[in-house]
Amino acid sequence: MKAPINKIINFSNIDGPGNRMVIFFQKCPNTCLFCHNPETINMCINCGDCIATCPTNALTMIDKKINWNVSKCINCDNCIHICKYLASPKITFMSVDDLIIEIKKHQTFIKGITVSGGECMNYPDFLTELFREVSKLHLTCLIDSSGYFDFSKYPDLLAVTTGVMLDVKAFDNKFYKYLTGNDNNDVFVNLKYLLSINKLEEARTVLFPNTLKENFETVDQVSKIIGDNSTYKLLRYRPFGVRKEGLNALGNIITDKESSEKLVALSKNNGCIKTILI
Repeated sequence: MKAPINKIINFSNIDGPGNRMVIFFQKCPNTCLFCHNPETINMCINCGDCIATCPTNALTMIDKKINWNVSKCINCDNCIHICKYLASPKITFMSVDDLIIEIKKHQTFIKGITVSGGECMNYPDFLTELFREVSKLHLTCLIDSSGYFDFSKYPDLLAVTTGVMLDVKAFDNKFYKYLTGNDNNDVFVNLKYLLSINKLEEARTVLFPNTLKENFETVDQVSKIIGDNSTYKLLRYRPFGVRKEGLNALGNIITDKESSEKLVALSKNNGCIKTILI
């Protein structure tokens, strides 16, 4: 069993508690306008448009599939920037054993791993096997997810999962669909379910500029559900890395601090004491 891995960050202190290795899986059911790594949304269709943009000839076409030569790559990301399909040719299909080898290299210096994406829950069986092996190394295992998939269907995975970091992008379903292309029904089912089994590591909501009503409604509803049972992170929207469609829809400015701090106060007044503004 192998899964498509977009990249691995060996050390991160923003993807869960402590120093963590973050593993980004390729492919996501959402097409979020504000995504900061939109090249993880789709699988490469091997069109070949990116090959000519590579200054080191690290990309070639072999048997109608793009071959990525890691040793030649200088990570200029020209191939990603030109891609019209929100994909990347720089994908490595890795087994659990492959990942364990990488994790062991840094085991002494990390508290655990966080799997992200894309949407890592596209590969629940793979994650279950991976987490079982990682647990043997006495490391924690976190899932960073959009909540698109119903977590209650994966008890074996949750049994070996330390916690889930859940994105709650919007309460209003129409606004959620505008942001992501999908409905948010399962997101709130997941939020309540993960709370009920004590597996919610944190919930997160991005605060957008010029959407004060939607921001207020989402924070108000989510904070009432969470209460004092978990951490709630409110992230001010930042345009850096957002693709053109997102910038046109959401703007090219950072969400102002004053309105964001008012939402922190709202959340705390609703009993969600562990509310943090980022």
